Amino acid sequence: MNAATATSAADFGGLDKLVEAAKKEGNLHVIALPPDWANYGEIIKKFQEKYGIAIESENPDASSADEINAVKTRKGQDRAPDVLDVGQAFAFSGAKEGLYASYKVQSWDKIPEGQKDPNGLWVNDYGGYVSIGCDAKKIGTCPQTFADLLKPEYKGKVALNGNPNKSGSAFGGVWAASLAEGGSLDDIGPGVQFFKKLKDVGNYNPVESTPATVEKGETPISIDWDYLNAGYREQFLAKGLDFQVVVPTDGVYAQYYAQAINKDAPHPAAARLWMEFLYSAEGQNLWLKGRRPSGADALDDHRRHHRQGAGRQAAAGRR
Repeated sequence: MNAATATSAADFGGLDKLVEAAKKEGNLHVIALPPDWANYGEIIKKFQEKYGIAIESENPDASSADEINAVKTRKGQDRAPDVLDVGQAFAFSGAKEGLYASYKVQSWDKIPEGQKDPNGLWVNDYGGYVSIGCDAKKIGTCPQTFADLLKPEYKGKVALNGNPNKSGSAFGGVWAASLAEGGSLDDIGPGVQFFKKLKDVGNYNPVESTPATVEKGETPISIDWDYLNAGYREQFLAKGLDFQVVVPTDGVYAQYYAQAINKDAPHPAAARLWMEFLYSAEGQNLWLKGRRPSGADALDDHRRHHRQGAGRQAAAGRR
């Protein structure tokens, strides 16, 4: 069996045979998976413990664009990423460029049609809404809307999580601002103009926001996915920060991220087992701790039927 061309576990002779093949490979190379993003720290730990497969997690803070670049520049190398977790735009473009392998997990039929490529090239995993996180102890009155961000008291304090040209989360922030400014999903221009205005009044902070920059007070107002900001809030409370999170009512925007397998994955069986794990009930529940999963409805069915059958989940958003 050629693992690199397998389109389902059935091609291996079933999930147990897939597990055997993946264990023989012994390794999985992932990229751009921060431990505090979508509960990936625990997910990676559980996968390694369950299958005895070592995971090399490279460059956790990389962007979706960095992932695609790694696939292209490392083709044929052992250090190429086996699997990808990219913003929706990169899911579409990568599929169009022929970068992904076709593979359908066992729970494929339970994943909504609008959240997967019909040929199995990618499948949505998780997502969320663009939100505004704010350290109330440093700011006082936190902004509730995009319009609020232009107020003079927020001079030099408003940051994005990444570069919109590379980062799905930062790009989502611009889209949300566009909606707040009268734009649409077909017109991001008003969002670009909003951030120009934010820069012109001195409120935009070019430092890319991370939990570390928020904690240090460098980026006390951070535009990011709600599931990330909410997760940071829990961390910050223990450190004395009053980090408040709000989904701005004038710019409500949600987005999914997507999983895909590198067509030239150096560990093709392990890559496919990783997908099976993520879209199993166990993997979905682990994701659910960190975000809204795409298979949440299936998980509900799974619980209602006394844990018979596979679950799925996915939420909207990411780097």
